[in-house]
Amino acid sequence: MLLVVAGIVSVQLGAAFAKDLFNLAAPTTMTWLRLLTSAVLLWAVARPRVRGHGSTDWLVAAGFGVALGLMNWSIYQSFARIPLGVAVTIEFIGPLGLAVLSSRRPRDLLWVGLAALGVGLLGLHRASLDGLGVAYAVLAGLAWAAYILLSQRTGARWEGLDGLAVASVVATVVITPLVLTGADAQVAGWDPGLGQARVWVLGALIGVLSSVIPYSCEMVALRSLKPAVFSILMSLEPAAAALAAILVLHELLALDQWIAIGCVVVASIGATRSSRGPLSDIQPNV
Repeated sequence: MLLVVAGIVSVQLGAAFAKDLFNLAAPTTMTWLRLLTSAVLLWAVARPRVRGHGSTDWLVAAGFGVALGLMNWSIYQSFARIPLGVAVTIEFIGPLGLAVLSSRRPRDLLWVGLAALGVGLLGLHRASLDGLGVAYAVLAGLAWAAYILLSQRTGARWEGLDGLAVASVVATVVITPLVLTGADAQVAGWDPGLGQARVWVLGALIGVLSSVIPYSCEMVALRSLKPAVFSILMSLEPAAAALAAILVLHELLALDQWIAIGCVVVASIGATRSSRGPLSDIQPNV
């Protein structure tokens, strides 16, 4: 259990440090460096067997990779525009929605209502929240839902970490054109930062902190931890993100925003306990 908590802390600290570096390198650059680090290390560890797989296997893994890349890219775009804790809270609506849809128990409407209350409370600050940042967080949530569904199908078709390693390469390739064309510089004026050696080093460190460490912790923990307990612990992500933002970025939230985060966390825990569906099969953000 402590390993899962350590993984959550590592992910959110990595996100906070990445956001703090957006003045050096654009969000897309940081996303790409994080994915590149993950792809290289996963490929080295898994040494995936690519022969013997049919076209459907490759399509599923490729779709998984697209979802992975879109999820990471859009949430970093959101981080650049709205508070970290708020972005992760909105993003978490994706897996929460899957958990509720997987169960048809009437009491699950309670969790839907509680999550809606949380989002509504965040909406009270819409005047101070960047609309595009909110939209990117919603997109990240949808991509996270697709990521969960496709991770199940990928795991059924590829052994061990093979599918995840292939998907990580696909995700890196998908984001590469955005980096090479300087999309962030054209849209928002951010410096890609790839000409600086320290950006490459810091990006790799973010990749280790945001992907390698938490994935390793969670992989070990899942050997002895029930999936339902694991997914309940994962529901603490929004609160962990808000705390990491306070510690690293000094992003303070209003009382009603904390209540909103609490509503989504409680709704996620409740939906997880009453569902054996997608949220119980949630996997780490690589």
